[in-house]
Amino acid sequence: MAESFSSRKFDMANSIEMQLRNLPSIDRILRARELSSEVGRYGHEVLRESARGVLADLRSSMREGQNKNRLTAVANPPSDYTGWIIKEVLKRAEASSRASLIPVFNLTGTVIHTNLGRAALPDAAIDAVTAVAGRPVNLEYDLMAGGRGDRESHVEKLICQLTGAEAATVVNNNAAAVVLVLTALAVGRNVLISRGELVEIGGAFRIPEVMGSAGCRLKELGATNRTHLSDYARAIDEETALLMKVHTSNYEIQGFAKAVPETEIATLAHQHKLPFVVDLGSGTLIDLSRYGLPREPTVADSLVQGADLVTFSGDKLLGGPQAGIVAGRKELIERLKKCPLKRALRVDKLTLAALGAVLHLYNNPSTLAQKLPILRDLTRPVEAIQAAAEEVLPAVARYLGSDATASIASCKSQIGSGALPVDLLPSVAIEIRPVAVSGADEQLQKLAVKFRSLPVPVVGRIHDGLLIFDLRCLQDTEGFCRQLLAG
Repeated sequence: MAESFSSRKFDMANSIEMQLRNLPSIDRILRARELSSEVGRYGHEVLRESARGVLADLRSSMREGQNKNRLTAVANPPSDYTGWIIKEVLKRAEASSRASLIPVFNLTGTVIHTNLGRAALPDAAIDAVTAVAGRPVNLEYDLMAGGRGDRESHVEKLICQLTGAEAATVVNNNAAAVVLVLTALAVGRNVLISRGELVEIGGAFRIPEVMGSAGCRLKELGATNRTHLSDYARAIDEETALLMKVHTSNYEIQGFAKAVPETEIATLAHQHKLPFVVDLGSGTLIDLSRYGLPREPTVADSLVQGADLVTFSGDKLLGGPQAGIVAGRKELIERLKKCPLKRALRVDKLTLAALGAVLHLYNNPSTLAQKLPILRDLTRPVEAIQAAAEEVLPAVARYLGSDATASIASCKSQIGSGALPVDLLPSVAIEIRPVAVSGADEQLQKLAVKFRSLPVPVVGRIHDGLLIFDLRCLQDTEGFCRQLLAG
């Protein structure tokens, strides 16, 4: 019996090796009509790599005995695998040619979500980007003078009009704006900052590390919870380059706490002929309380209170593309523009086109909440979100089938990206609960993956045994339901 088993094992191994030898070559696969006709679509190298991958996986499966069902489903001889291989090659070529950066439905409850691209651009900005993307433009060309121009002239005047600044410059993001300011004004010298403002921003980047990368020395003042004007005054010496205040937008110290007002720091700095710099982080251009939202310090506020330079983001509360903006005194802005680092951090025509279009929207405050997506989502009435929830609930329930139940519930949204961290907005959510009690956590993860695998992935959050879809940012309810019903 042992000999019989050994013999069968030998015969099976011999059969597998024969099938492996008879698999079609890559060149033969690529000569197939179904693939040769797709060279113009995918490219020869993509098809070749896809064929190589399919054959490698098939050989591995055959050797490991993990492809039994697939092999027996195909008639012998082994050369008949060619049709199946061709289909797999086309699938892989399609997958490899598909863009990995795709739109998603942000149902996380965080409106300005860093991982999901922060602020969505308004139609005006998208149109502006489209207009300049595929053609030569007057990026650094003065049409009137017929010579070289300044690329920032396309947005600088608008920034100054909206903030009251004398001048402005734009770089890649707000961290870059802070680095540029410190590099241009404080290399090898001290920067004074309150200990309670040594914040950590996204991706574990910390203000002390940002300062260190700029080649300046951080001089911490006061205690974590309390800093006094006298702390700044005592720390000023001949090595001081500037005084800095960082808006603690992503956390808040409450209780026995004290921070020095910007006006007092500015007065002290100017008495010593030193610049005062304010990093507003997700700084806004408008008083959000006009729209029923919690008030956030504006760029104009800081400039009026004596700041010489203010740095802030373009893709957070401002609602534009990723950018870091520095606004303030013309003499200091000119020093930033002349810094060699500025060229490495400058933005391209697409960013300037989008930013310019967004800034133009601010000239008409009466329509801003309708035209600027970030403000539209932040000011969306609970009644409108409730109506959206009632509209999409049947489609969600049908998509879930018998695996889980879905219901409507009240929830709270957060603004996100460090803006107003303790202020939450009333919202409405779809709550999904697995039917099975055992293995519920694993089932939740599977459900979340199922929604994220849709053509337009749906991204929510898992909390307290539920998959939660906060609908504050769901504007396209029709498209949302259509793909659920199609699935």
